[in-house]
Amino acid sequence: MPSPVSPEHLGTRVRIARQAAGLTQVELADLLGRSEHWVQDVEAGRLALDRYSLITAIAELTDVDVVWLLGQPYRLRHSPERAHAYVPALRAGLRRAGLILSGHPGLAPQAVPVDTRSLRERTEAVNHRRQAADLPAVARTLPALIEDLNTALLVEGGAAREETLRLTADAARTARMCLNSLGYPDLAWVAAEVAAGAATVLGDPVVKAAVAWDRCGALLHQAAIPETLAIAEAALRDLEPLATRPHPAPQVLSLRGALMLRGAVADARGGRAAGAWSRIQAALSDADRLGPDWHDVSAQTVFGRGTVAVHATEVGVEVEEPDRGLTIVPNADVSAVPSKERRTHFEIDRARAYRKMGRLPAAVLTLRAAAQAAPYYVYADPMARALVTDLAHGGVPSQAAALSSLIRNMELVR
Repeated sequence: MPSPVSPEHLGTRVRIARQAAGLTQVELADLLGRSEHWVQDVEAGRLALDRYSLITAIAELTDVDVVWLLGQPYRLRHSPERAHAYVPALRAGLRRAGLILSGHPGLAPQAVPVDTRSLRERTEAVNHRRQAADLPAVARTLPALIEDLNTALLVEGGAAREETLRLTADAARTARMCLNSLGYPDLAWVAAEVAAGAATVLGDPVVKAAVAWDRCGALLHQAAIPETLAIAEAALRDLEPLATRPHPAPQVLSLRGALMLRGAVADARGGRAAGAWSRIQAALSDADRLGPDWHDVSAQTVFGRGTVAVHATEVGVEVEEPDRGLTIVPNADVSAVPSKERRTHFEIDRARAYRKMGRLPAAVLTLRAAAQAAPYYVYADPMARALVTDLAHGGVPSQAAALSSLIRNMELVR
C-alpha cells in the first residue's frame, strides 16, 4: 500500500509557517499545549492534523492563512479538475453581479434576456445538483445562470425584478458552497456578499437570515470564528421576533435551527465544548417542533433532525467527544436527509469519529463508501484527506486495498 510522501503535505507548510514566525518547535509546542515530538511528527508528515481547531490555532499562532496551510485548492488530475475550469467565468459573473446590485452606472446586459420561469427552473436545478454533491455539474451550470440573472437585474422591473433578486441570492448561495468545497474561500466570500446584496435590496428578513447562514459557512472555511459567531448571533436576534410569535412560520424555526448549528460548529472549532453542545440541543428543539419529516431543501440548509445529527458528529470530533457526537441525537435517520451533500459530510465526520474511537477498519470502510457515492466532494475535503493520511501512516491491514484506493484517488502520493 502506498504511503503519503508528497513534499507538499500540510506538515511542510506548518514548518514553513513556524520558521517564518520565528518560533522553534519547542515554542510552538508550548503554545499549543503539545510536545516537541508532536510538532516534529506533524512537520515530518508522520502525524496528520485532523481537526479544524488545531489547524486554526497553528494558523493564528504563525499568522498565516488557514487555507494556505491546508494547501487548497487541491488541483487533482481527475474529475474534480473539470470543476476548477469554470471558476474564472464564475468569478467574472459574480463580479458583475456585485456591481449591478450596488447600482453602478453604465453597465449593459451581456446576454439575451431569459424569462423568469426559465431562470427559476435553472436555479432550482443547480440547487438540486448542489444537494447531490456533484461539484463539476454545479460549477459548469453556474456561470451562464449568474450572467443571465445579471441581465434580468438590469432589464427587469417590478415583481419580475423582485423574483430575480430572490433567484440571484439563491444562485449566489449555491456558488458559495461550490467555491468553498473547491478551495476558493475568498471567491466564496464574494458569492456570499452577492447574495447579501440581493437580500438587502429585497428587505426580506427570512432571506437575510438564509444569507447569514451562508456568510457563516464562508467564514468557517477561513477559520474566522469570532466573525462567524457575530453574524450568527445577529441573525438569530433578527429572527427572534418572528420565531416567538404564537404560530411561527416553519421556515423561521428552520433557519433559527440552522444558524444554531453554524454557531455550534464555530464554538467547537474554537474549543468551547459546552457552548457547542448547548447550541446542538437548541437546534434539536427546533427540529423536533418541525417534526421528523421536515427538511428545508428550498432554503438550502436542509435543516431537520437528521441535519442536527450531521453537525453533532462534527462537533463531537472537534471537541474530542466522538461517541457523544454520534449518539446525542437519538433515533436520527441521516439516510433520510434529502441531500447527498449533507449525508456525505456526515459520513466523513463519522469516519473521523471512528478513527478517534480506535475503530480503524470502520473508518476506512465508511470513508470509502462516501467516496464511491460522492467522489468529488470527498477527495477535495481537507478533513477526509487528513484522515486518510493519518490512517496510512499506521496502516489498516484488514482494509489495505480500500485505503490504498483512497490514497491514490486523493493523489496523496507523488
